[in-house]
Amino acid sequence: MATASLSPFFSTSTSPKYPLKTSPPTTITAIVCKNRSNSTLRRQILKGIAVSPLILIKEAPISEAKEVEVGSYLPSSPSDPSFVLFKASPKDTPALRAGNVQPYQFILPPTWKQARVANILSGNYCQPKCAEPWVEVKFEDEKQGKVQVVASPLIRLTNKPNATIEEIGTPEKLIASLGPFVTGNSYDPDELLETSIEKLGDQTYYKYVLETPYALTGTHNLAKATAKGSTVVLFVASANDKQWQASEKTLKAIIDSFIV
Repeated sequence: MATASLSPFFSTSTSPKYPLKTSPPTTITAIVCKNRSNSTLRRQILKGIAVSPLILIKEAPISEAKEVEVGSYLPSSPSDPSFVLFKASPKDTPALRAGNVQPYQFILPPTWKQARVANILSGNYCQPKCAEPWVEVKFEDEKQGKVQVVASPLIRLTNKPNATIEEIGTPEKLIASLGPFVTGNSYDPDELLETSIEKLGDQTYYKYVLETPYALTGTHNLAKATAKGSTVVLFVASANDKQWQASEKTLKAIIDSFIV
């Protein structure tokens, strides 16, 4: 493979550079020296590739990239210095740049790391008019769990422009539509343990506690949703049984902090 990629740059053709009548004289010795020089240079490059293959790899593949701890670049939360505060801005996601999602914020433990969102899930391919929900941002910690922000076009849930979350329907009706985006696969109403409604100023939030034994996201899920502008924003915290035992309080604090 390496030889094929190098061949366009190292031709051994002896075809004259100029028309025959104006070509400079070329001796057999010169041709041999030229070919020998090319062959030597080619062997040196191939040798270098064989000895040091990393020279062709400037960075790790995206799937293997490790992000730094959020505590190294996010500010401390004013309400609780043991957490840091993430405030989403237009530079963070395509939907925020397009104005389809209003800025949101939440707190995180400083040891968490931001995870990459696959392009097909990010909404990058369909902005500014996406027909299906997309993932805004994701953060995770191996020992505590993970969180993600999912945005859904309002038109998917109601025909009323700029509808409030109350106008869309009850907490149960909303989660029936968005439940699969909490679990990562399917939603069963029996998995819903608790619902509540929270009002912060003019904004209303629906909150959920789910036990989801068959979910791809984890056996325990917490969610908080609200509607603003043309989008419903869903914030989800997920954990497996082991993570839940260690971080239930932390995940609830993260969910409670979410505002749009």
